[in-house]
Amino acid sequence: MKTSIAAFVVAVEEFLAAHPVPRISMAFLLTSDEEGPSVDGTKVVVEQLKARGESLDYCIVGEPTSVEKTGDMIKNGRRGTLSGKLTVRGIQGHIAYPQLARNPIHQALPALAEMAATEWDKGNAFFPPTSWQISNMHGGTGATNVIPGEVVVDFNFRFSTESTAEGLKQRVYSLLDRHSLEYDLQWTLGGQPFLTTPGDLVTAVQQAILAETGITTELSTTGGTSDGRFIAQICPQVIELGPPNATIHKIDEHVVVADIEPLKNIYRRTLENLNHQAGMAPSAPLPATQAAAV
Repeated sequence: MKTSIAAFVVAVEEFLAAHPVPRISMAFLLTSDEEGPSVDGTKVVVEQLKARGESLDYCIVGEPTSVEKTGDMIKNGRRGTLSGKLTVRGIQGHIAYPQLARNPIHQALPALAEMAATEWDKGNAFFPPTSWQISNMHGGTGATNVIPGEVVVDFNFRFSTESTAEGLKQRVYSLLDRHSLEYDLQWTLGGQPFLTTPGDLVTAVQQAILAETGITTELSTTGGTSDGRFIAQICPQVIELGPPNATIHKIDEHVVVADIEPLKNIYRRTLENLNHQAGMAPSAPLPATQAAAV
């Protein structure tokens, strides 16, 4: 991601040197909050722009989206993310007297197995099917002879546009109730799904990648989430494009030096393409109101 920031800056410098009076306006937004609770950074900026009545036309997020070569894949959307913290209550007791206790782990397992086997939707032409995964499970006192009083299960949906957060919640409640569990469930909606269908921005990026690398890029909505989920609220066209992600979140996370120059050139060519499109539009003002936000 830091590579993308550097490539953004130099690409804009080169673009402005060649086009000192551009037809598009540009802005950079940098945040260190995306991997955390996402309460500051982009989310706050989006709310401020909403309050001002401002919107963006285009946004490029520098997420590392490429697979084998720079530009071979861009993300034109992302799935939504919905997390749940499920607490199933039982009755603690001595493991030698199970008739005097109620094991919440035993009770929860059939419901969890059913959720793991459930087909939540089939996805669509742009998104893979919605998935449900357990991320953490905690239960027990640490002793080998005590039936626990509760078990806590953290899970997450990555959902397509074929499902809604509210619809998934209701299906989970119905399933848990059917299994007669005594439970509490807390939800966190991390982001709604978004999709940028082929249009001005996708075309400008595809043309830039083809001209720079000779690659016909692949559109994809797989993978994790990004701050694009917030920007999509005020920007109809959001894509993600960055360097190869083979070492993402690994101990030796790195970017090959040879991948940096092509990425910078793709960003610059994209700005040139958007600037040209703005010049082709009827009655395009100078400076144009179209904003390429990176």
